[in-house]
Amino acid sequence: MGELFADIILPVAAPGAFTYQIPDRYKAVLKPGSGVIVRFGKRKEVAGVVAVIHGNRPAGMKTREIDGLTGVNQLAGEVQLKLWNWIAEYYMCTQGEVMNAAIPAPLLGTTIPLKTTTAVFLPQNNDDKYDTLRSSLRRSHAKIRLLDTFHELSGGTVPENAGIERSLLLAASGASAYTLKQMVDAGIFRLEAREVSSIGRKPSDPVELNLLSGEQDAALKQIEKLFESISVTLLKGVTSSGKTEIYIHLIARIIGKGAQALYLLPEIALTSQMINRLRNHFGESVGVYHSGLTDTQRAEVWRRTAGVSGQPPFRVILGVRSSLFLPFQNLSLVIVDEEHESSYKQSDPSPRYHARDTAIILARFHGAHTLLGSATPSIETMYNASTGKYGYAELNRRFGNVKMPSMILADIGQAYKRKEMVSHFTPALVDAVREALSKGEQVVLFRNRRGFSSLIKCSSCGWVPGCPSCSVALTYHRGLNSMRCHYCGRSQKVPDRCPECGSTALLTVGFGTEKIEDELKILFPGARVARMDLDTTRRRGSMEKIIGDLEKGKTDIVTGTQMISKGLDFENLTVVGILNVDNMLFFPDFRSHEKCFQMIEQVSGRSGRRTKQGKVILQTWDPGHIVMKQALAHDYDRMYRTQLAEREEFRYPPFTRLVRIYVKHQEKQRVTGAAGELASLLRNHKEFRVLGPEAPLVARRETLHILSILVKIERTGSPSNVKRRIMDAVNAVIFGGRWKGVRIFPDVDPL
Repeated sequence: MGELFADIILPVAAPGAFTYQIPDRYKAVLKPGSGVIVRFGKRKEVAGVVAVIHGNRPAGMKTREIDGLTGVNQLAGEVQLKLWNWIAEYYMCTQGEVMNAAIPAPLLGTTIPLKTTTAVFLPQNNDDKYDTLRSSLRRSHAKIRLLDTFHELSGGTVPENAGIERSLLLAASGASAYTLKQMVDAGIFRLEAREVSSIGRKPSDPVELNLLSGEQDAALKQIEKLFESISVTLLKGVTSSGKTEIYIHLIARIIGKGAQALYLLPEIALTSQMINRLRNHFGESVGVYHSGLTDTQRAEVWRRTAGVSGQPPFRVILGVRSSLFLPFQNLSLVIVDEEHESSYKQSDPSPRYHARDTAIILARFHGAHTLLGSATPSIETMYNASTGKYGYAELNRRFGNVKMPSMILADIGQAYKRKEMVSHFTPALVDAVREALSKGEQVVLFRNRRGFSSLIKCSSCGWVPGCPSCSVALTYHRGLNSMRCHYCGRSQKVPDRCPECGSTALLTVGFGTEKIEDELKILFPGARVARMDLDTTRRRGSMEKIIGDLEKGKTDIVTGTQMISKGLDFENLTVVGILNVDNMLFFPDFRSHEKCFQMIEQVSGRSGRRTKQGKVILQTWDPGHIVMKQALAHDYDRMYRTQLAEREEFRYPPFTRLVRIYVKHQEKQRVTGAAGELASLLRNHKEFRVLGPEAPLVARRETLHILSILVKIERTGSPSNVKRRIMDAVNAVIFGGRWKGVRIFPDVDPL
């Protein structure tokens, strides 16, 4: 066999692959997707993935040899490599950046990451029967008890491969470790390390699927009919209409065929409730995958999805956006629940992909179907369904014909004029909470800002403490007695006096979830109050505990940020309060009205989901706003038509594609110069429209000044050609020599 070379994807932000020579010892085992260890630059070794194998020696350069193999031989299959390439091209990043996101770090080593335990076995050369062994131990009751327990735990037989976990055997028998050691030394037992699951769950007997209502059954049959001719279908169902049951029935049919299904959720918070529902029906064939798992757990899910762990492969994966990168072997269905959620879009670091759109491509590469589900589909998805690009099915009524929640507008301005406000609560909200508590019902209060107050301010001179690294005020967290930046994480102690004028008159301005929690405890002293935001859910298992306490009725009121608005299902929750809806309504973004409507519908959908009609109190300064009227009537169709007309008039998606280009550097002048030159180069092309440069709302983050340029691409043009021209302009600025050190990166389909 002649010389062979491999183009290898390395986890670096450099375009293309790197060519290495394949030594003779690896020629027979390497193929595209194989994991290898190579020397790169000044690093001793780095793990990479083989993209292509060929016989073309690179001209004019010395080629290094591959040094070794990763412990897991095949890190990517044909479909994974194809998906990596698509993501790199579409989202204008490198395959190395995609690889970084796709493969759990433990798999990139030279050994297979395993969680092991010590198991007790009979020696392979021990032909004695149980009775014979037992009689030989007649003088030692402890050893007999240990053998009897081993016999019982191994099911009444003692075959050579029947191993019992050491800690379990000692606990069940009451014997000491020394007694076991004596029996091992005597050749009666042997010890061996073996792999165990790091996920740690107990198997349970699956229960039968729930019966579908007539409307659910009709929607299911319609989806299956659509899948015969179209690969992507949208299921639009009002909140609590039973979309999840349709998902479960579809998954059951996929598993019955021996195939795999991927169920995507936008937030980790939702997986704890949903994993129990799925495992009730599908048992141990369900795996969960998200960033809250340890590296070892993520590696185990990866290996079991690939079917290379020695354990039964997962048939269903429930996960967040990163689960798209798992090595599915027979994927037949992808479900994207709450498809409208912005959490599906990765912002930093690269790759800045959208999981919903990438899921559709993943399914296409597998020859699978995609089902998108939402009560409030994104404008782009609804447009694709209305124009026939996607199939469309709907559920117009809540399951069991439960009424949609009643919507009450509470005018904050009027309440202040009449001096009726109780802290940050209108009389309508206070009365609704009191009524719910008196009936033993639960309440959710939504405020999309964490912390105690928005900022601290000196009442004498107006000084406001700001983050030295970012152009934002520090948020006051009373529980931590600190001021924190929610962008870079920097924290400072609260000063005793103003550093500008020396005054001690420091006031808190605004309010967040922490302050609401404190005020609820004062206003409703007998209520059990919890808070669900980033601050209270940082520790592993804390989110599951908050949700579990709600389910068990141990919490009366929970206040939180957006994570409480997404898909949670609590039987006794009847009242929802949205404390200041205007924050999202007047956000400077062409999607603000759409997002505000979606947020109202999703949060309100948590109430009255079973037998009781829920009640939603919207606190607003602008009760006459068109979005408020649409929300009061649960009128998605009117919101969609209104927003679509505005998008068409001002040429925003779905009528155009957007690419936002960010320019960053510590020196403001460099950013201004580089951004100006880049915008000028881009304006030389007539295929797209260039807006900016302009400063974002937060114009400085983590010491870096930021400017952005928005590129609007008409649907009639070729997106690949346009992106190529954009990258040519970006590279001309980066490598032109004038703006050394400036970082420039594109964000495709920004949210």
